[in-house]
Amino acid sequence: MPSYIEKRLVRLPLFLLMAVSLAVLGVLSFYNWILGAVGFVLIAIPLYFIFRVDYKIRNETEAYISTLSYRVKKVGEEALMEMPIGIMLFNDDFVIEWTNPYIASCFREESLVGRSLYDVADSLVPLIKQEVETETIKLNDRKFKVIHKLDERLLYFFDVTEQTEIEKLYREERTVIAIIFLDNYDELTQGMEDQTRSSLNSLVTSLLNNWAMNNGVFLKRISSERFIGVFNEHILQVLEKGKFSILDEVRETSSKQNVPLTLSIGVGTGVSSLPELGSQAQSSLDLALGRGGDQAAIKQPNGKVKFFGGKTNPVEKRTRVRARVISHALKELIIESDKVIIMGHKSPDMDAIGSAIGILKVAEMNKREGFIVLNKQEIETGVQRLLDAIKKDEAFSSRFISPEQAYEIASDDTLLVVVDTHKPSLVIDEKLLNRIDNVVVIDHHRRGEEFIENPLLVYMEPYASSTAELITELLEYQPKTSRIQMLEATALLAGIIVDTKSFTLRTGARTFDAASYLRSHGADTVLVQKFLKEDVDTYIKRSKLIEKVSFYREGMVIAAGNDDEIYNQVLIAQAADTLLTMDGVTASFVISKRSEDEIGISARSLGEVNVQVIMEKLGGGGHLTNAAAQLTEATTEEAENMLKDAIDEYLEGGTKE
Repeated sequence: MPSYIEKRLVRLPLFLLMAVSLAVLGVLSFYNWILGAVGFVLIAIPLYFIFRVDYKIRNETEAYISTLSYRVKKVGEEALMEMPIGIMLFNDDFVIEWTNPYIASCFREESLVGRSLYDVADSLVPLIKQEVETETIKLNDRKFKVIHKLDERLLYFFDVTEQTEIEKLYREERTVIAIIFLDNYDELTQGMEDQTRSSLNSLVTSLLNNWAMNNGVFLKRISSERFIGVFNEHILQVLEKGKFSILDEVRETSSKQNVPLTLSIGVGTGVSSLPELGSQAQSSLDLALGRGGDQAAIKQPNGKVKFFGGKTNPVEKRTRVRARVISHALKELIIESDKVIIMGHKSPDMDAIGSAIGILKVAEMNKREGFIVLNKQEIETGVQRLLDAIKKDEAFSSRFISPEQAYEIASDDTLLVVVDTHKPSLVIDEKLLNRIDNVVVIDHHRRGEEFIENPLLVYMEPYASSTAELITELLEYQPKTSRIQMLEATALLAGIIVDTKSFTLRTGARTFDAASYLRSHGADTVLVQKFLKEDVDTYIKRSKLIEKVSFYREGMVIAAGNDDEIYNQVLIAQAADTLLTMDGVTASFVISKRSEDEIGISARSLGEVNVQVIMEKLGGGGHLTNAAAQLTEATTEEAENMLKDAIDEYLEGGTKE
């Protein structure tokens, strides 16, 4: 029906015409009143009918608007009271002032008016207090999307139970790809009799097939040491709850056959693209192998990684084929560069400095200039003694430069070698790392989630006692253009001795081979002891820290310093080492302030407890038996509580990052 205004607008030209006609008649009447009177009569008659029709239209329009308003109001009332959308009004004291029948029925009540939200649905109170606009909550076995109108103190409830169930079903049915790798299969079967190898193959295949069948996994062997598994997210959740028990099963069963075989599993999940899933699975496997194997790694789309297993020390490789290949590749990279810059981690220890000196020698053997980046404000006592000895050789001493100097001399053809760390956040100068494109990483720590981007060469062997051991092996395959000097060999040996606690921890046959090589090139063990000597004050300070020790769960001890006393990282680590020698201690944790705004935690174990996983929960990392973490904006008491939570999670649940 056309509106009243529309009809009036249509008649507007007619009214204008009448007005003009009246004006003309008025002028005509002035000259001839008879003709004017006749004209007025002729115009008056249509005007009467026009106004009569206009009055009728106005009444009809008003009646139509009144009816429409009533209908709209009625529909609004019915929608408010009968539509399946919950509406709730509350006051400043969280008392319900009004609800529509739908939300009352959801709470299985006839009326909620006058009731407190604390009694009816206390989960709504934090949402209101925090002024959250939208949130999904659970009420009486149903899930609702709640929209909060702050100014009106109004809540809308939309039932999304079915939608949530569909989303859950979709997530659980998404495809997951896993790559399963037999860590040391090739090395174990090398030289093995055919019958024994066949028996081992049958054993492993049987274990994996039974595991796959019991868990609904499609499993296919694609090479002698590699399997691929396809399953869904729901099965993955079940495997996570079981902490990937197949890892323990294969390790324990094979060890009974006197064959130390372990598995590594890389899992790709959370994306719909199959090529991307496969890429994620391979990336996860690389991460698990980089951490020493015998574990499962699950890389998620948000970049986070979950780890399961990793309970055993990495198996030492008996052959040096990889060392020879890496040594040759490093030689080629050095020859192609104009100079070599070597950088370790912040507050470098003997291993970092010894490793850097070893790479400096490699550069010299290949006739390239080498420089070691050092921040002289962050040097421990032992390293300072080594540097004091180096100062006697001016040419050697000139090779130690500051980060600023390194940044100035770096060019597009410069090679940067990062030693004893693989995390960008831990290097001495991250700005320098970003400046140089050609990067080599040499480290003995288990690989963490954080890693230097796009390195040209990576040499990471978690089985090694120290980075100094790895670099000593690389030196053996370099050109013999210059002899290793006594101080260089001593620095490398000091790095091995420090990281192995004088050959008592994480030592293998190759560790002693490296030490023997260094001794044959003049490494001085007496000089090493001089470098590693400590003063009486440090000994007393460490003893006071150890004095605060207390036993926690299953042979784990924790010592926490006072908030008003600052300890350096070396002293904290030494205290943890000392505690580990005590009777009944399987793992030790020492907590103390390292600076005004940083708390340091050092963790040690004899291998029964994976302290690396525990420290990773606190943002740190390291080895199975040797790890650390740093916390900011926390007190030692808060750090201790966080550590206890991490230990509890490690003992009771899966290991996550």
